[in-house]
Amino acid sequence: MFLEPLPPRFVITPIVERVQAELAEAQRREPLADLEKRAREARPLRAFERAVAGSFGLIAEIKRTSPSMGAMRNADVADTAAAYEQSPAVRAVSVLTNRADFGMGLEPLGVVGAITAKPLLRKDFIFDPYQVWQARAHGADAILLMANILTAEGLRELSALAASLGLAVLFELHTAEEIGKLPEQPRLCGINSRVFKADESEARYGESRALEAGGGRRDLSIKLEAFELAERLPAGALRIAESGVDPTMVPRLRDELGFHGLLVGTSLLMAPDGVRAELARFERQLVP
Repeated sequence: MFLEPLPPRFVITPIVERVQAELAEAQRREPLADLEKRAREARPLRAFERAVAGSFGLIAEIKRTSPSMGAMRNADVADTAAAYEQSPAVRAVSVLTNRADFGMGLEPLGVVGAITAKPLLRKDFIFDPYQVWQARAHGADAILLMANILTAEGLRELSALAASLGLAVLFELHTAEEIGKLPEQPRLCGINSRVFKADESEARYGESRALEAGGGRRDLSIKLEAFELAERLPAGALRIAESGVDPTMVPRLRDELGFHGLLVGTSLLMAPDGVRAELARFERQLVP
C-alpha cells in the first residue's frame, strides 16, 4: 500500500479503514491472479481523456449517499445513468464504488456501463494495486487517485499501473503541497474544493457538515477559493473542478480560471426538482 500516515482524528481515516476491511474481504474471495484474468477479458476501453478534453462539460457523478450530505434525493442508479446518457452536457460518468460510506459498490459500474456509452470513472479511496485491477475488471475507463491520502510514490506507482492497463487517471488535489507530489506530466488534475481538517473527527465532521438554509442543506466543508490553485497545476494538464459546483459557477471556472470541465455530483443528485432539471440548467450554460 502507498498510504500517507493518516491522523487518528482525521475524518478520512475511519473511511479508509473501512475500505481496507472491504479490500481484505475482496482479496479473500478473489485472488489477484483471477482478478487479473477478468480484467484482461473486460470490455474494450472507452476514451475517457479524449471525452474530457473535448468541449467544456461535466463528469457527472452517481452515488446514493455521502458523509457530507447524507442520502441523495435522486439515488436511482439506473435512472440517473439514463439521464446522463441523454444529456449533451455530460462527457463522462463518475461512479462512486465505496459501499460503507456512499451506499454503492463495484456492481453499479456494470449497471451504468450497460446504460450509457460514455466513459466511466471509478471514484473511490484507492491505495492498493488490487483496486486498480478491480476497476478494469468491472468496466471502469479511468480511476481517481487522491493526493491527500497517497504518498508521492503511491501516486506514481498506481498511476503507472493504471496506464499499463489503459486506464486514465484523474489526480484529486486540495492544496499546493499535494500538487507538489504529482508524478511527471499528469494528464488530468482535479482541484477539490472540499477541505478536510486534520484534527476534525468523523463525528464532528458529521455534526457540522450541513446547515439548514432556505429549505436545503449547505455543505460547510466546501471552500470555493481552493479553485484558484488551478494556476499552479502543471502545464498541459486538463483541469477539472470538483465539489461545490453549480451551474452559476460555469463562467468563472471556465473563462477566468481555465478549467476544462467539472466533476459534479451533489448539485445534480440533491436537486429538489430532479437530476434532469439540474442538468438542463447546466446545459443552458454549457451547450451553444
